[in-house]
Amino acid sequence: MTLDQNKPTWYTDAKKYWDSIPSDVEGMLGGYGSLTDIDARGSTRFISEFIEKKALITNRACDCGAGIGRVSKSFLLNHFNSVDLVEQTEKFLEQAKEDFGNSGLSDKVERYIPLGLQDFTPEQGRYDLIWCQWVLSHLTDKDLIAFFKRCKESLNGGYIGVKENVCKAGVEYDELDSSCTRSEYIWRGLFETAGLIIVKEAKQHAFPDSLYEVKMFLLK
Repeated sequence: MTLDQNKPTWYTDAKKYWDSIPSDVEGMLGGYGSLTDIDARGSTRFISEFIEKKALITNRACDCGAGIGRVSKSFLLNHFNSVDLVEQTEKFLEQAKEDFGNSGLSDKVERYIPLGLQDFTPEQGRYDLIWCQWVLSHLTDKDLIAFFKRCKESLNGGYIGVKENVCKAGVEYDELDSSCTRSEYIWRGLFETAGLIIVKEAKQHAFPDSLYEVKMFLLK
């Protein structure tokens, strides 16, 4: 089963949902704010070998679906000189600006980009890493494939990182936030259709059993 490409309110429903969510870590993680450190350590372990071997340059990363900048602050800016934040919910970007300013990190964020990923075209050759975490579930299959293809053009010899929930089979829909959870099989098919190769994959460990399994993919 694939996502209904023709639902006219798919993106507007998601926007309404996130507009209603508090601009804090608990809001970003649905009440699981305590997982931030575990999440960041898992992501760091995932990319560390590429940094150590200098296969991944650490100049600039793009944080897609950045929210209030949680992933940039806890993970990306520990490794990259600067980041761009892409987030369609403007109040989240305003909170991110405030938080980065209070943390003395405002000079590390080059651009705050108020767009949904379906409308985002990255600048060609700009990024060493494009990191997409818990956001791609909001894109239709068609828009996701197109987004991946645009991302490929924006890499400066680097990678696309995907960190998302996976279900056991098919696709599971959430009408509340207008999203879908895809199986690993579905993800692999989408990567292939977009012309991407999986360079590395791993499971995020130490999350509660009550949550979906979370997989990380490094793509080229």
